[in-house]
Amino acid sequence: MKNIITFGTFDVFHVGHINILERAASYGDNLIVGISSDELSFSKKKRYPIYCQSDRMKIINSLRCVNKVFIEEYLELKLDYIKQYNATLLVMGDDWIGSFDWVKKVCDVIYLPRTPSISTTEIIEIVGLMPK
Repeated sequence: MKNIITFGTFDVFHVGHINILERAASYGDNLIVGISSDELSFSKKKRYPIYCQSDRMKIINSLRCVNKVFIEEYLELKLDYIKQYNATLLVMGDDWIGSFDWVKKVCDVIYLPRTPSISTTEIIEIVGLMPK
């Protein structure tokens, strides 16, 4: 059984999220997704997600390609999460290239290309600028 793990905030869910999750799932038997807690998201981005962590978990858990979701509380616990879920491969977007090479002592790491021309930040900015 090959367990694949990935992490993300997955706020304002879009096709780029679907693309990376489907591609990640294609590398193994089980796709496990760590979803950043609301507090972790705030510490990383200096803003809370648009959707709360329970809603983001429900969205990701509803996808056919995802086998398990959990809340990622702390960035420093990545290696612990990888071990806990017996992951053999960590998949991240290529905007993180090199950032997680330190876990290679426990599992393989692949950085997949992001979907061009779409990002949660851009969507939030566009929606925020739209007239009411």
